[in-house]
Amino acid sequence: MAEQIGRIDFHIHTTVSDGTDTPQEVIGAVRAVGISLFSITDHDAIKAAEIIPPLLDKKDLRFFPGVEFSCKDEAGKYHILGYGYDPQSKEIRAVVDHGHSLRIKKVAARLDFLKTEFGFAFPSQELDRLFALDNPGKPHIGNLMVQYGFAKTKEEAIDRYINKIHFKSEYVRPEEAIGGILAAGGIPILAHPFYGSGNELILGEEMDDRLSRLMGFGLQGLEAFYSGFSDKLRNLALSLAKRHNLYVTAGSDYHGTNKLVRLGDTGLDGTDPYPAELLRFLHNFI
Repeated sequence: MAEQIGRIDFHIHTTVSDGTDTPQEVIGAVRAVGISLFSITDHDAIKAAEIIPPLLDKKDLRFFPGVEFSCKDEAGKYHILGYGYDPQSKEIRAVVDHGHSLRIKKVAARLDFLKTEFGFAFPSQELDRLFALDNPGKPHIGNLMVQYGFAKTKEEAIDRYINKIHFKSEYVRPEEAIGGILAAGGIPILAHPFYGSGNELILGEEMDDRLSRLMGFGLQGLEAFYSGFSDKLRNLALSLAKRHNLYVTAGSDYHGTNKLVRLGDTGLDGTDPYPAELLRFLHNFI
């Protein structure tokens, strides 16, 4: 069954958000590693869902729209993936616009914080380029800090400086993201389900409560195959999906050179047959 479907990756980021490959470059990259079915899931952005389809030969690659919304509520942080939605839907565009506006506010606040607290300032032309990006964020500011000698690496810039400012309520809520995906005809999935804020690992009763709450909003699946999961976490996600009759997806979380994650590294290679929960998800698109 795995050979019939081919290699897959449903969690990929491009320059539309915080990846280093353009959507066009991702097409070449997925071909190079033998992926035949993929989705691009830029943060709070769906531009790639319009760019990619006209560029594909459907005999070669199969693609379906994706997105990853960064969410938060009183119980914590979540990343909600959405698949197979209508990119023209006003409902999902409303969530995208909300997420984008919050990102722009955060970029401005982070830049003000870096200038006030550490004296880090950038030329106006660099700020113009930053705000002209589709979805600027911490990695873009971190790279700029490295460029101007304020940090040695992007990781140092983020950990030592940028992450010192915190936002209490400036997030898309999970019910908003899930509702927008569903209204656009898409499938909402919880990305890397055991990972919370920072190094937080969510397990046991806390995970059950989180999953129950999100399912109440309409969540339909879990990203069980993920580059950052151990075998134990992967099997735990599969067990939760079976117990709650949820879809399962597979994604690498590829960001180009912004992360040490290889395209297609989902933890799924060598799994044959694919789990029934993953096959049920795939049948929506193939």
